[in-house]
Amino acid sequence: MSSNKSQKKYEIDMVNGPITLNLLIFALPLMLSSILQLLFNAADIIVVGRFVGDVALAAVGSNSALINLLTNFFIGLSVGANVLVSHYFGAGKPDETEKTVHTSILMSLISGVILTLTGVLFAPEILKLMQTPETILPLATLYIRIYFAGITAAMVYNFGAAILRAVGDTRRPLYYLFIAGIVNIILNLIFVIGCNLSVAGVALATIISQLVSAVLVVRCLMKSEGALKLDFSKLKLDYDKFLRIIKIGLPASFQGTLFSISNVIIQASINSFGDVVVAGCSAASNIEGFVYVSMNAFYQAALTFTSQNFGARKIERINRILISALVSVTVTGLLLGNGVYFFGRNLLSIYSGSGNVIEAGMVRLLVVCCPYFLCGLMDTMVGSLRGLGYSVMPMIVSLVGACGLRLLWIFTFFGFEYFHNPFMLYVTYPATWTVTFIAHVICFVYVRRKLIMI
Repeated sequence: MSSNKSQKKYEIDMVNGPITLNLLIFALPLMLSSILQLLFNAADIIVVGRFVGDVALAAVGSNSALINLLTNFFIGLSVGANVLVSHYFGAGKPDETEKTVHTSILMSLISGVILTLTGVLFAPEILKLMQTPETILPLATLYIRIYFAGITAAMVYNFGAAILRAVGDTRRPLYYLFIAGIVNIILNLIFVIGCNLSVAGVALATIISQLVSAVLVVRCLMKSEGALKLDFSKLKLDYDKFLRIIKIGLPASFQGTLFSISNVIIQASINSFGDVVVAGCSAASNIEGFVYVSMNAFYQAALTFTSQNFGARKIERINRILISALVSVTVTGLLLGNGVYFFGRNLLSIYSGSGNVIEAGMVRLLVVCCPYFLCGLMDTMVGSLRGLGYSVMPMIVSLVGACGLRLLWIFTFFGFEYFHNPFMLYVTYPATWTVTFIAHVICFVYVRRKLIMI
């Protein structure tokens, strides 16, 4: 009984009470969790940049686009798990919730094995296709192979955390990531400085810390009471739940994967400018990542709150949820995005002592971070649409409006000498965010009108 009470205190009532307050209570721990998760990679980059050198910095940083490419497909499936658990939990269907939980965890294990095989076997060829400079290719290959050898733990954590978020529990994943983050930083210093393992050391530190977070989230689910309780003897793919997760999550997976493909192509274009620009872009991308995940908390909030209210048939609350999320993400994006640029040189100097690398990073911070709230608006609209069960529509809009336009720019105007510079490459981001956000608003109005008619 006490265990059940302990679990209840972590849950949020999303279908009753004040929307904005509950949304912030949900989003703030999630924001901090995402920031801690980014610290895994930030610690890698800072340690190698400071204690190994700019070549190692570029080797680790240049892997970000490839890692996202290979992991986003399966992490997208966890969106399906989140939405389905939210629907059943909001509708008061414990048996269906339990089946979804066990199907989701088994999917995470299968995903991890597939990613390990893909990353270890094919990463060198993919890195070459990305035009990774020869000076950093051996180190980049070593890092990526070690990273993907332990990727199953990251998959288990992401699916497990998605299940907890579905009932409003964003605090315990925060605690687990804090512990794992401390482990990561300590092991980075031991492996790189003490053992002189260079990029291999930071890769090992990352996968060990991810294992810690996975063990903690699995332990949490095993100790849960009721529908969320994980029992490994019950692990199986429930056919109906599997198809529902795929139906919602697969479009999100394709969207994340194709977004990553466009980013890989952009990374290949950045690689063509040499080591200094690659290092500057890597450091700036890492910094802007903290702004992105802070805004992404409101995407997750819009997704989960909308899912639960839709499952509970509280349709009248959905517009208010969206407005609260849009206002919150705008304020967050403007404050953090412009704050990052204002303190840009100080932040970039954490990653590298090279003046040229810092100046290269400032170009990206100016063009991407200052208008970053536009990306937050775009993603929050996607969260609301997916929460209503519409996953294909935002996928198509995002792919055409964001990925398509970026690739069109790269393969046309970017080829001309006047436009062939990092600044004009980065401009594609805010331009495509604006176009895609407007298109998503139109889609949401259409979907809401259909719900009223029903």
